[in-house]
Amino acid sequence: MGDHPTYVKDVPMRADAQRNRDRLVAVAAEVVSEQGADASLEEIARRAGVGSATLHRHFGGRIRLLEEVFRSSVDEVCAQATELLDEPDSLQALTNWLRAMVRHATSSRGLATALVMSGDCGSDTHARVISAGRKLLERAQEAGAVPAEVRIEDLLKLVNGISLASAEDTAQADRLLTLAIRGIAPASY
Repeated sequence: MGDHPTYVKDVPMRADAQRNRDRLVAVAAEVVSEQGADASLEEIARRAGVGSATLHRHFGGRIRLLEEVFRSSVDEVCAQATELLDEPDSLQALTNWLRAMVRHATSSRGLATALVMSGDCGSDTHARVISAGRKLLERAQEAGAVPAEVRIEDLLKLVNGISLASAEDTAQADRLLTLAIRGIAPASY
C-alpha cells in the first residue's frame, strides 16, 4: 500500500497516521530480518516510536503486519507465476516458480513463517499465492507431467518446510526442492 493512502471506511487516512503506519512497516521489516516472524510486536512499536495500540489499530495483529512487510516479495512471486504461464514446458515453469518461492523464503528471514501463518488464517496474501501457483500446477497436470492428486497447497507446504529447514542455505534448499520435484514428477527426471 505504499503509493496510495490507506482508506478506512472510504475516508483517507490522516497524513500523520499514514506516516506512523509506514514507519511501523519499515521498522517491522528491520526487526523481522533480525529476529524472524516471531519478533516482539511491542519491540516493533517501541522502535517505531508509537504505542502498541497504534500498531494494533493499523494492523490488528502479527499476520496483517507481516503481510505488509512481505507484500513486495509476494507481489514478485505472483507476477513471476503469471510470466511463467508462457513457458512452453509446463513442468519447467512450475519448477522455476517453486525455486523462486524457495529463494524468496530463504533470503527473507521470516517469510516462510509468515506464509504459514497467513495460510492458517486464510488471508488474502495466501489466497493470491495459491491462485498463482495453482495455474502453473494445473498446466503441468494437464500435460501429464504431475499427477492429478498433487495439490498446490501441498507443494507450498513443501516449499515452506524446505525453506524453514534450510534457513539461509540456498544450496541446501535447492537440493531439497530437487528431491521433492523428483518425487512428484519422477518421469521427468
